[in-house]
Amino acid sequence: MTQPLHDLTVAELAARLKARDVSAEEVARHFLARSQAAADLGAYLAMDEEATLAQARAADALLAAGNAPALAGVPIAHKDIFVTRDFATTAGSKMLADYRSPFDATVVRRLGVGAPGQTGGAGMVTLGKLNCDEFAMGSANENSAYGVVKNPWDTARVPGGSSGGSAAAVAARLTPAATGTDTGGSIRQPASFCGITGIKPTYGRASRYGMVAFASSLDQAGPMARTAEDCALLLSAMCGPDLDRDSTSLDVPAEDFTRGLSGDLAGLRIGLPTEFFGDGLDADVRAAIDAALAELRQLGATVVDISLPRTRLAIPVYYVLAAAEASSNLSRFDGVKFGFRAPDYTDLEDMYKKTRSQGFGDEVQRRIMTGTYVLSHGYYDAYYLQAQKVRRLIAQDFQQAFTQCDVIAGPVAPSVAWGLGAHGDDPLADYLADIYTLPASLAGLPGMSVPAGFGAAGMPVGLQLIGNYLQEGRLLNVAHRLQLATDWHQRKPNGI
Repeated sequence: MTQPLHDLTVAELAARLKARDVSAEEVARHFLARSQAAADLGAYLAMDEEATLAQARAADALLAAGNAPALAGVPIAHKDIFVTRDFATTAGSKMLADYRSPFDATVVRRLGVGAPGQTGGAGMVTLGKLNCDEFAMGSANENSAYGVVKNPWDTARVPGGSSGGSAAAVAARLTPAATGTDTGGSIRQPASFCGITGIKPTYGRASRYGMVAFASSLDQAGPMARTAEDCALLLSAMCGPDLDRDSTSLDVPAEDFTRGLSGDLAGLRIGLPTEFFGDGLDADVRAAIDAALAELRQLGATVVDISLPRTRLAIPVYYVLAAAEASSNLSRFDGVKFGFRAPDYTDLEDMYKKTRSQGFGDEVQRRIMTGTYVLSHGYYDAYYLQAQKVRRLIAQDFQQAFTQCDVIAGPVAPSVAWGLGAHGDDPLADYLADIYTLPASLAGLPGMSVPAGFGAAGMPVGLQLIGNYLQEGRLLNVAHRLQLATDWHQRKPNGI
């Protein structure tokens, strides 16, 4: 029996399109229809059938001419933190309602077909923009101004955040792939909660040009898909220098991450931080991680105990630094230059106050206020400067660990996805869920989540893999070999 189009991976779709077994327009129409029928999931914020089909026809023209790029015609959807010319970009905020960018983000352009008269990228077709926590601030995708996203494995639970729309859409087969951004774990955690694969590359590997900024020294783009092979294909297209547009871009050549996928794992040393397996880690998550590690041992890897002694400091350090950078980055949204403006005000100061209080949600306001406080006179040295010093020490802990191992492994989050509204008005509960993802983000290291089984109530669990700088290929190799030996990544939610 022929597999439905939505059950094919990115690699499988690319092969069928290249062989002309199916047209890009046919594939696009299939996914558009599925996505429109699943509107209750809350994954999509913007769709434009005409724009999508125009891109699909352009991809078909490339395929017919025989000079199509590797991923031509394969659909993708973008987190609504990347600006796009053909679709509105809101960053999940009322502040940017209906904003239309005059250009595409570099990541979007490198993956896309390209506008008429312009050089395209990998030839992928954009289905639309995906819901996210407002300005990427959140761990549950409950902070969007446009409604919550539901986890397709259990629609009474969160999908994780802030890239929850991306993870939910891939898991529900509404798109074969999606982009996400990871500031403190926002690719890895929703990938874990939704049972898909996602990777955050080394900071600076993928251009930040055209990403709506949250915390500039931490934000990083990455792909989300069902398999490590798919992520390798996407990451190969996304990465590369963008020195003229992004001052944080690394001057490192683009790389084909698919080349080393099938490498042998014999002799690979996997480090297990003792701090990742202590109190606070739920037993069901621990059992799933142990089972995945046992599979890796069967493939020839060895396991060594390591220590990341400053893990517990990652949460306060991150929420000082990220809030400080958010305070600075979001100061531009004042009702004067662009974006939302309060309809009624008496003077300029009143307009500022009302615009920002009405345009920003509670979590964004909370982080702006925290960031402004830690940057204020008298507190900068006590909080911000000290956090920067500890950040450096956290990075040094990783370098010490990598003298003992090649890859670090552990849980992505302490628990499986929790219920919608379960954390209520307790933002600290969400913050604590980031304990295992924040250290790698602070150090700027690559990290990924790979499906590793299931925990309580049949909810997915992800195995986190962390590599040294520019070692994305090694992480993808480990993930791919694990996926060849298991079928956790092939499972899908009931009813999908």
